[in-house]
Amino acid sequence: MSREQRGPNEKLGTVLALAGISNAGLARRVNDLGAQRGLTLRYDKTSVARWVSKGMVPQGAAPHLIAAAIGQKLGRPVPLHEIGLADADPAPEVGLAFPRDVGQAVKSATELYRLDLAGRRTGTGGIWQSLAGSFAVSAYATPASRWLITPADSSVAREASPSEGSGAPLKVGHSDVQKLREAADDARRWDSKYGGGDWRSSMVPECLRVEAAPLLLGSYSDEVGRALFGASAELTRLAGWMAFDTGQQEAAQRYYIQALRLARAAADVPLGGYVLASMSLQATYRGFGDEGVDLAQAALERNRGLATARTMSFFRLVEARAHARASDAQAAGAALKASESWLERSREGDNDPSWLGFYSYDRFAADAAECYRDLKAPRQVRRFTEQALSKPTEEFVRSHGLRLVVSAVAELESGNLDAACEQGVRAVEVAGRISSARTTEYVKDLLHRLEPYGDEPRVVELRERARPLLMAPA
Repeated sequence: MSREQRGPNEKLGTVLALAGISNAGLARRVNDLGAQRGLTLRYDKTSVARWVSKGMVPQGAAPHLIAAAIGQKLGRPVPLHEIGLADADPAPEVGLAFPRDVGQAVKSATELYRLDLAGRRTGTGGIWQSLAGSFAVSAYATPASRWLITPADSSVAREASPSEGSGAPLKVGHSDVQKLREAADDARRWDSKYGGGDWRSSMVPECLRVEAAPLLLGSYSDEVGRALFGASAELTRLAGWMAFDTGQQEAAQRYYIQALRLARAAADVPLGGYVLASMSLQATYRGFGDEGVDLAQAALERNRGLATARTMSFFRLVEARAHARASDAQAAGAALKASESWLERSREGDNDPSWLGFYSYDRFAADAAECYRDLKAPRQVRRFTEQALSKPTEEFVRSHGLRLVVSAVAELESGNLDAACEQGVRAVEVAGRISSARTTEYVKDLLHRLEPYGDEPRVVELRERARPLLMAPA
C-alpha cells in the first residue's frame, strides 16, 4: 500500500534514470531485498510508476529498500531526501557518522547503543528490519581516511554536567573499565563457541546500552578515558562481528564504524587496525574484494613499527583474503607469504593484545585454505585445511565447522566425493550446535556445489542431515 498522492516525484524519476533502472527492475530489486529480510512484497512496474508519476509513498520498510536498491546499482549510499522520500518513516543515520570531535563521537556511539535491537535476530520488528539491505561498502571510506589522517584524539577527558542525566554525573574509574574488559573477554569466548546468534552473544548490545553508554557519558580523566574508549571499542567491534555472523550486515557496519571511532579516542592504533581488518573481512565476504584490500592495507599502514609481529601477521592474512576474492593470485600469495613470515617472527613473550588470543598457525592455515578456494587451487586448499584441522578444539567450535566445509569443497574439487560428503556430514553436525548464519551459508554453498551429484546416496544423506539446519529460523 502507498500513502496519498503528492504530485510527481521528479527526484525519484531522475535518480532512476541516472542509475539506469527500469520501473520493473526497481520493483524486482525491492521485492528481492525484502525477501532477504523475511518480507513478502509484491511490487511491480505499475507500483513504481505510481511512486514516480503520482508521488505516492510506499509504507513500512519500502522507502529504505528503494534507497538501498538504487544505492547498490550506483555503488554508494542513497539518502531518502535524494529520491524524494524524506518524509517517509525515517530510518536513522545513527552509527554511520565518524565525528571529528570526541564529544560528538560519544553521542554517536551512545545513540547507536540505545536503538531497539529487539528485531535484529528475531525478525519481529525493531530498527534493523527498517534498515534492511542498507549495507554500502562506500560508507567505510570516510571512517578509514579520517582514522589514517588522525589515529588519536589529543585529549578525551570529560566533565559531565547534571543536565545530561538523572542525578549526579557518574565518576568513572579503572574498576569500571575493567568490568567492560571482562565482559569483552567473556563475549569472545561465547562467540567462538556458540556463534553470534546465541543468546549469550545477544547480551553484548545490552551490555553496551546498560553498562558502556552511562560510563561514556560520565566524567573521567584523560587516562581513564583512553582505557574506557578502548574497552568500549572492543565490545562494539564484538557486537559488529556477532551481527556479521548472523547476517545482519547493516547493523555490523554501524557497530564497526563506531568501534573505529572509539579506538581513535583510545589512541589504540592496533585496535583500530583490528576494527579495519573486521571491516575488510565483511567487505570481502560481501564480494567487495578491492575495497577489502584497501581496508586491510589501511590497518597495516598505521601499524608499521607499532603492532606486534603476530598482529601484523593477522593484518596481512586479512589482506590476502581480500586479494584472493579479487582474483589476484600473485598479490594474495605475496600477502600470505608475508603473513607467515610475521607469524614465524612472533614470540611467546610478545605483548600481544588480548583480542588476538584466537590467532595461531591453525587460523593462518584455515584462512590460507579459503584464499586458495577462492583462487580455485584445490590442492593448496587441501594442504592448508589438513593443517587447520590437525588440532580440533572445543574452544573455537564455529571455526572448526567452517574449516570442515572448506575441506569438503576441496575434496569435491579434487574428485573425492566420498571424502567431501564425509567432511560435509561432520560440518553439519558442528553447525547444528551453534547459532551462526555464516556457517549455515557455507553449508548451503557446499550443497549447491554437490547438486550435479544429487542422486548419489551419500549426497542425499548429507542433504537430509542438513535439512533441519537449513529450515531453522534465521
